[in-house]
Amino acid sequence: MIFDKLINYLKLDKQEFSFQFNSHPNYPSALAFSDTLNFMGVKNDAYELDKEYWDELPEEFIAIVDNSFSLVKKTGSGYSVYSEKAKTLNKEELHQKSTDFVLLFEKTENAESKAVFNFKPLLYLIFAIILGYSFFTQTIYEALFNVLSLAGVYISLEIFNQKFGNTSTVIGSICGDTSAKQTTNSCDKIIKQDKTSILGLKFSDFSLIYFTGLAALGLFLPATAYIVKGFTLVSVLAIAYSLYIQAFVEKAFCRVCLVIISILVGQLVLSILFFQSTPFSIAVLLLTAVLWILVFSAVLYFNNILSQKESLQKSNAKNLRFKRNYELFKSQLLEKEKIEFQDTETFTLGNKNSKFRLSIVSNPYCGFCKDGHKIMEGLLEKYPDDISVQIRFNYSSERADEKYTQLLSAFKHIYQNKPQKEFLKAIEEWFETKDENKIVTLSGSSAPEDLTPFVEMTKDNSNSGLNFTPIFIINGYQFPDKYDREDIWFFIDELMEDEDFQ
Repeated sequence: MIFDKLINYLKLDKQEFSFQFNSHPNYPSALAFSDTLNFMGVKNDAYELDKEYWDELPEEFIAIVDNSFSLVKKTGSGYSVYSEKAKTLNKEELHQKSTDFVLLFEKTENAESKAVFNFKPLLYLIFAIILGYSFFTQTIYEALFNVLSLAGVYISLEIFNQKFGNTSTVIGSICGDTSAKQTTNSCDKIIKQDKTSILGLKFSDFSLIYFTGLAALGLFLPATAYIVKGFTLVSVLAIAYSLYIQAFVEKAFCRVCLVIISILVGQLVLSILFFQSTPFSIAVLLLTAVLWILVFSAVLYFNNILSQKESLQKSNAKNLRFKRNYELFKSQLLEKEKIEFQDTETFTLGNKNSKFRLSIVSNPYCGFCKDGHKIMEGLLEKYPDDISVQIRFNYSSERADEKYTQLLSAFKHIYQNKPQKEFLKAIEEWFETKDENKIVTLSGSSAPEDLTPFVEMTKDNSNSGLNFTPIFIINGYQFPDKYDREDIWFFIDELMEDEDFQ
């Protein structure tokens, strides 16, 4: 299921979105799509809405158009639809092509895509340097040859990336977008069904190696003319093989393949007509051999790395789809005996009357507890009126030193005398700095507090077998060891709605 335009418009990380969507236990349902948007920071509500009410919808909404999740924007009397590609429909066409499913969304700050390094500007810079060098220092025919090499590199690189699930606007424009009724176009048929495999490299991968090598050799023209001419002559075999596969095996012509063939033919003509053969040179031959080995090794390396990554992602998605099944999680959660705490008031945050209670058994000096508290704070921030959280710090007056006693006294003073927000800020500050004096300063008091509730709470934790930190307790049930604490985000909505936990 492809919805690149939609993902790009919402400024989401495409790979992250695809991974989360594919690993959802209800993939590829509307519920999976909605949950993934929520997880990525795009709050949304789903409706089954008759078309007669669609005029009342906001300017932007998500619908299923042509069996694909699509962003729909009202534009005058028509609608702009963004999914695999952008298109414009009138009201009747939209109603005809859509189901009654509607998703209303609200973007939050977290919906911005993660900052990742974009290699394209660097690639364009390299291309610009090569072109500048070619046109200022070489003949017009040598420069044109290099232009064709760079065009071949660019198209081959787009094909290489597309092999690992990345879509290409350039390839899509050349080949034509796939219609809803046609699962693959001619380019997909030729490229994806390529049975060539040499050390894991496909025929299209050798196109990238070939053009990259020629782009480098072209910089040394005319010294490398006889080598370049030799490669262009050999390319006739590749042209013949490609045309044979398209015409007689697959019986479909691939437009992007024909573009590459045109580039090869253009280079062949230029090399034969305008490149003068230079005397044979061992140095040039060695340069060519080293260059080709380096390019081949680089492409092979990245191909193997990306193949392993793709395989791992598919495996992880399959495993996570199973693991994120709520009923499975629930069975694991209920596996252990329910814990009944005596003290449920000390350091309680959120809505104290909430039926959903989360307890975190923690220790200020526990290195792993920082992440547990971040999750807890995130839940409180997202569901301030729907959950109750209790922080259960372990404390023993016999074993605790003066600093810990002072720290816990400061926390208690802040909790009792300042807003919840200030208390959470103090907890966060502690895990960032581990500076007892700073927390005492934030509390505004250095007087010792009665820490008896913490002593009793620690005994309570110990009697329940909660000796390690951090531990999440959900309505009396210990968070399953088979799951990471961060996984609570995938189940929190269903947990709050589940009557078994009310």
